[in-house]
Amino acid sequence: MYWCWNNRDYIHYIINKTNKHNIDNISRTIAYQQFYLKYPEIKWALLASVVSRNAGWNMTDLHLPAYKNMLGEAERKQLFMTYERANWLIFSDAYPQLLVYELSTKNGKPLYHLLQDFHVSSFMIREWENFHQFKDTLRLMIALIINEQNLIQRPVISQPFFKREVFLSIPYILQNTLMLNAVILPTKENGLYGAFVHGFTTVANRIDLGKSLASQLFHPEIYNHIMNFLLGVEHTGSRYDYERYYSINFPKNPLLRTVYPIIEHQDNIRSDWYELGGIKQKWMRMEEVKPNPIGNHFYQKRKWLMTYHQIKKLFT
Repeated sequence: MYWCWNNRDYIHYIINKTNKHNIDNISRTIAYQQFYLKYPEIKWALLASVVSRNAGWNMTDLHLPAYKNMLGEAERKQLFMTYERANWLIFSDAYPQLLVYELSTKNGKPLYHLLQDFHVSSFMIREWENFHQFKDTLRLMIALIINEQNLIQRPVISQPFFKREVFLSIPYILQNTLMLNAVILPTKENGLYGAFVHGFTTVANRIDLGKSLASQLFHPEIYNHIMNFLLGVEHTGSRYDYERYYSINFPKNPLLRTVYPIIEHQDNIRSDWYELGGIKQKWMRMEEVKPNPIGNHFYQKRKWLMTYHQIKKLFT
């Protein structure tokens, strides 16, 4: 049926399907994963799904006793909105790109001119056209990593409210200095892999993090183990999704949908980040990163946090 549609039909279809899945962190995570299973050549979709799972776990971390003790209610709400806004914004930009690829595939012809209607950067329109011609899956994945991190820089990371209330706050500065946050690549039986987050407010650091995670995710040593987890474990937003497979004696995160409402976002007209700043050529280079087992180190740091919480309770 797709070949009978005009541009207006395609745009209506993409808007409706994107809005349907851009409800909350769980619906976004599932949509990314399902797309990868249909089109495994679009590797970024799997990376996005795993990183989105981590965003959900970070959201529900804010309801653990230690975080409640360390952060006020307003601070925790602001942190949640930072995760939620970035998660929503990336999906609203990336999922139409994925759908245009799907429509192009089913129609047997490129439809990437449609991306202009969704304010996709000129950088990514060019990269999709390049992919249509050369089928370079690695280049496309790197380009999507670069795009998403530049996309959120102005409206989230550098946005005055988030910058003042979150990224210049003492709790964030301490978390960044001690590298308490990490992106976990989970398996059921083979350990927890990933990378610690440092210098999150810098575009280049986030791009390097994304490329490191991608290199590990698709490494033949752990790819099948991670896929076994992703296909077998429903995303609930709770770290118990993976903690149940290990002897991790920490308070369990709540289920995301039991503690957070659906957030209505306002979508502003987006400037083309590429026209405003371009890219650095080194961002397009990918170095192989071996799987990094960070589970023990990550939970040692969480143990510090819990210990601080217990000591603070004693003195208050």
